Parts: sequence; structure tokens; C-alpha cells
Amino acid sequence: MSQKVLLASKEMNIILHRLACQLIENHNTFEDSVIIGIQPRGVFLANRIHKILREEYGISTIKMGQLDITFYRDDFRRSDKPLEANKTHIDFVVEDKRVIFIDDVLYTGRSIRAALTAVQSFGRPREIELLTLIDRRFSRHLPIQPDYNGRQVDAINEEKVKVNWKENEGEDAVYLISKV
Repeated sequence: MSQKVLLASKEMNIILHRLACQLIENHNTFEDSVIIGIQPRGVFLANRIHKILREEYGISTIKMGQLDITFYRDDFRRSDKPLEANKTHIDFVVEDKRVIFIDDVLYTGRSIRAALTAVQSFGRPREIELLTLIDRRFSRHLPIQPDYNGRQVDAINEEKVKVNWKENEGEDAVYLISKV
């Protein structure tokens, strides 16, 4: 198995700041906007973006939540092992809000489709946008595209994109992993 570094810590930091600035351009004060990290891996990215917006750009009113999509996925019954759900934490109503879904890697689009269904339990958003760190653009099963994108990666199906976060794996990096 081999792995190639797609993004190192410095590059990730630059991309995170660019994504935060793009959000500010489109949402200004975030008065009617909320951020929702998709469990499990999108939460790390959502936390980082939220922290940058608060600490470096002074946007203190932005609301952030976490959405578990485990049982909304169309493939959740195809696993041999029992599934473990993550936590959903949304302590606000999304009714008539501009929702920004955040996930680390956009691959087939199935996670986002599940998130679109799951968020309806919290109200009917006015608009939903998608922010991803990595877009695997040639692997889509559904017609879903990110509104905000850190980097596009052309990876074949046997290759895997792995995002490491300092809070979880001890480093900020993105790897392309192949079985060769």
C-alpha cells in the first residue's frame, strides 16, 4: 500500500481560511445562516471553520450543529457488522435558515443525500449549501456538487482519500492511498 501527500498542514490552513472567507462573502453576518457538520468526519472540518470565523473574523453569532446520518443512508443495511450511530447535536431550528452542510470528502454523494433527508427533522431550510475540503469529482453516484470546495482530486475508485486532523490523528494532512 502506498500513500501520497495531497495537502500538508500549511496548505490545509490556507484552504480553510479561503473557505471561511468565501462563506463570509456569501453569508456576511450569518444572521440567517447555520453550519452543520456531517458526522463523523465533517465535524472536524466544521469545528475548524467555525473557530476561524469566530476567532479570526469576529463572527460570534454563528450557530453550529452536528448531524448523524447513519440510519438515513441507503446502504446502512448492507453491512455485516452492527452500525454505531454518532450524535446529532442541533440546538436550533433550521426552519427558513440558510444551512451550510460541511463534510471532509465528497465521494459518491450518498452521505449528502442522507443529510438532506435527516435535516428535515429540524425544519425546512430556506436554502442548503455544501462545503467540502476534498471533492472526488469523478466518483459521483448522485448529481451533487459542492458550493465551496477546498481541492478537487481525480482519484480512481480503488484509491482512497484520507483526511487527518490534528485533533484526531495528531496531524493536519490529506493523503491519497492506493493498494499498489
